Amino acid sequence: MTANIQTILASFQKEESSSFGLPWELSHIADLGLHSEDAINLAELDETPALMRVAAQLRDRGFNNGVSYSRKVFIPLTHLCRDVCHYCTFAKTPKKIEQAFLSPEHVLAQVKVAESMGCKEALFTLGEKPELRYRAAREALQAMGFATTLEYLAHVAGRVLAETNVLPHINAGCMNDAEFAMLRPVSASMGIMLESASSRLCAKGMPHYGSPDKDPELRLATIERAGRAAVPFTSGILIGIGETRLERVESLLALRALHRRYGHLQEVIIQNFRAKPETKMAKAPEPDLNELLWTIAVARLIFGAQMSIQAPPNLSPGVLPQLIAAGLNDWGGVSPLTPDFVNPEAPWPHLETLATETAAAGKHLHERLTIYPRYVRDYSRWLDIALHSKVLQYCDGQGLPKEDGWVAGQDFEAPTAEIELINGKANNRDFAAPVSADIQGIIVAAMRAQALSESDIARLFSARGADFTAVCQAANRLRAQRCGDRVSYVVTRNINYTNVCYFKCQFCAFSKGKLSENLRGRPYDLSGDEIARRAKEAWQRGATEVCMQGGIHPEYTGQTYLDILATLRAETPNMHIHAFSPLEVWQGAQTLGLNLETYLRQLKDAGLHSLPGTAAEILDDDVRAVLCPDKINTVQWLEVMASAHKVGLRSTATIMYGHVDGYISWARHLLRVRNLQEQTGGFTEFVPLPFVPAEAPIYLKGKARRGPSFREAILMHAVARLVFNGLIDNIQASWVKMGEQGVAALLNAGVNDLGGTLMNETITRAAGAVHGQETAPELMEARIYRAGRQPFQRNTLYGPADPEQCLRSRNALPLAELINTPADKYERSKHRNDDVLAIG
Repeated sequence: MTANIQTILASFQKEESSSFGLPWELSHIADLGLHSEDAINLAELDETPALMRVAAQLRDRGFNNGVSYSRKVFIPLTHLCRDVCHYCTFAKTPKKIEQAFLSPEHVLAQVKVAESMGCKEALFTLGEKPELRYRAAREALQAMGFATTLEYLAHVAGRVLAETNVLPHINAGCMNDAEFAMLRPVSASMGIMLESASSRLCAKGMPHYGSPDKDPELRLATIERAGRAAVPFTSGILIGIGETRLERVESLLALRALHRRYGHLQEVIIQNFRAKPETKMAKAPEPDLNELLWTIAVARLIFGAQMSIQAPPNLSPGVLPQLIAAGLNDWGGVSPLTPDFVNPEAPWPHLETLATETAAAGKHLHERLTIYPRYVRDYSRWLDIALHSKVLQYCDGQGLPKEDGWVAGQDFEAPTAEIELINGKANNRDFAAPVSADIQGIIVAAMRAQALSESDIARLFSARGADFTAVCQAANRLRAQRCGDRVSYVVTRNINYTNVCYFKCQFCAFSKGKLSENLRGRPYDLSGDEIARRAKEAWQRGATEVCMQGGIHPEYTGQTYLDILATLRAETPNMHIHAFSPLEVWQGAQTLGLNLETYLRQLKDAGLHSLPGTAAEILDDDVRAVLCPDKINTVQWLEVMASAHKVGLRSTATIMYGHVDGYISWARHLLRVRNLQEQTGGFTEFVPLPFVPAEAPIYLKGKARRGPSFREAILMHAVARLVFNGLIDNIQASWVKMGEQGVAALLNAGVNDLGGTLMNETITRAAGAVHGQETAPELMEARIYRAGRQPFQRNTLYGPADPEQCLRSRNALPLAELINTPADKYERSKHRNDDVLAIG
């Protein structure tokens, strides 16, 4: 770094270096960008390589090893425009076009083709208010029943939103408040290029002369209105049209001032002028590569680490890695279908080419939506309610598009690309990008059993490409160190004694109101006889455990759970009883007026051996407030588990993820489980449970994502292995939710346990899962052998299963037909009938 740059950055030496490793003199710039006076000074600084190095460091702090793009279709709704910019070939006169406006049918046909090609953005570009200049525009609009171009635009964008799954992005020029209000419900984002804040460019002989809408004050006013209207917005500058470097800096500072006030700028585009035939600037010199690199780097320094800085890749063929080296993190919209109608002479690069050139710069190319992740994560503020469900259906927990069509619990093929990355066998393009330095550092800390921070864990969940491979392979190495090649499972039976529940968890398709039949199955409440029959049958079929949970029946008390234990003890005295979620324990203690510890001791004395770690969902009350607002909170769940461990009851721990949560909430969950395990050592295993959306009320209402992506599901297990190193050795995969291919992949990403054979599974299947209800030991072991591992039939606490029960499990008779006692009549006792008669 040169002495001049050090002088410019000297005023930002107030903050210490972060753990990310950024040089101490840049930490302030990373958050806030250069002070305005220092930014102005950059206009006189012609040291592009040094500026690029600083800018690249800042970019890496904000975007790690990723460079994004949006897969779009370009819709030129009209080429008519009242402005006459001297470099533009997009705007045409009525005599040079066949029709004034594209018809809705033409637009929809084009968008549907684009949708079939994976496009998620429809970019509407149009001239500025052509009806104010051209009679042809006014007449065309009148014939269609519209007074203005923007009214027609709102109609067409609304139809795209209603009839496809593609999200409109609107570049409609200068607008007033009413026009923003009209377009916001039909677009996920909007934009207008500032181009330049210099009014000098509007003077006679300059490129914006005769173009009233290029008045910088009007354009800045439009950008401010977008901020007031909470519209995720795009803007930027056009370089090489006669502006000075100082004017570029001033333009960027003007944009930053508005963004600091409203926080609405998603991205800042640095677009280089390209001379076009048949324009007044056909022979004007284009900016050279150094000018483009200098401006990208300066934009990064002005805006800091978090702003997306973009340059169109089709305008700079052959030098894309250099643009990345200057601090760029986004390529903008790229269409596999339509040309760039603004720059038709410059074809889009093929996406494979774009990925290859991005990898040549040491970065991983990934897709985004037209609305950026940080705005997706706060969608209730930034999106009209009409767009909520459409955006959520696309997204993962980071706010980026799900990379695959995989859905937990459904019969979808696991994505080949992710499986290859897990196994380190991806193509050369994916591995041209090195593993990010911060990911390497976090992995080293985890392998040393050091506690990771919330931000460290969230970073691991964002891993893609080579970073994803590194996390999975580190988890697999750690699994081998802690557990060897043994993969365990337990022969168990799930007995869900009632599906009647007075809680209203928004993810649950299992529970029913007492007379409800709106979801799968009728309300039921098993009799003591049926509970005993199922337990006895399970023992005869080789089970060493029954796992018992149910809805919170409004007439159950803590005594109900004690009665269930008595019934099981009498019928199967040697069976391990793994039962009662923390919610059931909390409710049971409350109904009897007992504190948790006293009630848990009663349960233990009655025959309870361990607790399932369900009802945890996400241990983050911000998420729980949406997902399960009337359920026990995070502190209460942890209190039940701490009390259970104190009285000598071991338990599992779970997480149910992929709905309205995000990576920070996942990190908080893992840390809270880890912290309790450090205190008590009572958790035997950690069980990630991906959200199964098919029948979940919150998903059917359009208020949740479509479950985690396959990448996220793999990472949940792998990251858990790293976070719990030395504390929880057993990481379990749910074959009911992950499917056979998912389980096979997870065995190479840190998993050492496949859970139970189940015999019956009703909760996940009620949510829409299609995988089988039982996996016999022979099938379970065949899966394990195929993965090159050694099967181990265990008991609940991870010791060897009883040999006699192992033998029975391999010669099990078919299950008898289930009898679900209707819930029409409730009897408080869960004793068997003959026990009740004997007591009487």
